[in-house]
Amino acid sequence: MAVNAIFEEIGSIKKIAPIFQTPAMGFEGDDFLNCVIQVESNQSADLVLDTIFSIETELGRVRDEKAGFSSRPIDIDILFYDDEIINTKNLIIPHPEIQNRKFVLAPLAVISPDFVHPKLNKNISELLVETSDGDEIINQSKWLRNPILDYDMSKFRYLAIEGNIGAGKTSLATQLASDFNAKLVLERFKENPFLPQFYKDPDRFAFPLEMSFLADRYQQLLDDLTQYDLFKENVIGDYDAYKSLIFAKITLQEEEFILYKKLYHIMHKELPKPDVYVYLYQNTGRLLENIKNRGRDFEQEIEANYLQKINEGYMEFIRNQHNDKIKVIDISEMDFVINRKHYLSVLNEIIN
Repeated sequence: MAVNAIFEEIGSIKKIAPIFQTPAMGFEGDDFLNCVIQVESNQSADLVLDTIFSIETELGRVRDEKAGFSSRPIDIDILFYDDEIINTKNLIIPHPEIQNRKFVLAPLAVISPDFVHPKLNKNISELLVETSDGDEIINQSKWLRNPILDYDMSKFRYLAIEGNIGAGKTSLATQLASDFNAKLVLERFKENPFLPQFYKDPDRFAFPLEMSFLADRYQQLLDDLTQYDLFKENVIGDYDAYKSLIFAKITLQEEEFILYKKLYHIMHKELPKPDVYVYLYQNTGRLLENIKNRGRDFEQEIEANYLQKINEGYMEFIRNQHNDKIKVIDISEMDFVINRKHYLSVLNEIIN
């Protein structure tokens, strides 16, 4: 239950050690069951601590202000926070007793033997050998289940995340690829020399911009989608090839678009199609806010009317597909980058 709560409220669980049994420390009582997990979170250490306290309370722990050790239904500690050193009234990281606790070092050594203690400058394996703690520990050879296994992403060999400018498609694709050990394909827009010029003078630079994107997207998808990584069976991208037509229809003159469309169909007819196509919808106000906050200079002149046309182009494409592989998710009231529950809500919509 604690692992599930940490997954739902703090972040993705990357590694889980086996359970180790040790005698009660500092008092007579039942043996302790100890485990260490590695969590990836975008929360601050202080916020993680607050969330841990809430989880412990939900699981029945009542904190006693009296000194000394006692039995408790759950006790969650932050051992490390990357390689940060934190010393405040409420939080000390690394945990000051790590090197003196075999029941901490033993499971740590299973999942991160080479991690270097940022204050002691020794790795976990070395600390385990050198610890003065002589208590007997028993590896129960039992492993807690990672909640990410409840989400079956294996049915999607190729998943495309789409959305308007500033919708968060790259953030979502990156998090999904990390959680499910998938090959990540990100659009290489930063490498396009015409993009900043287009926003300054769209009439002049629209055609070279769209042609360069057409060629680059085709080459990237050809390389990445036709050569699957043997160790990463799934591919998650932050764009689909069809976006080329959506943007080109908005930016190009009619004669230019006719030529562009012919080239597109010639180039892309052999490319794999996504097993699921996810469109992240955000209202125009949120998009403009996101664009402003991420601070790319060349995007700051984007107008609401342009974003609205892009959204209409995507909606027209989606309406014409008539299949169940397309999922439109309204995230206008969500922030799945900051809010873990929002991220899991989006994930559930994709999976189910």
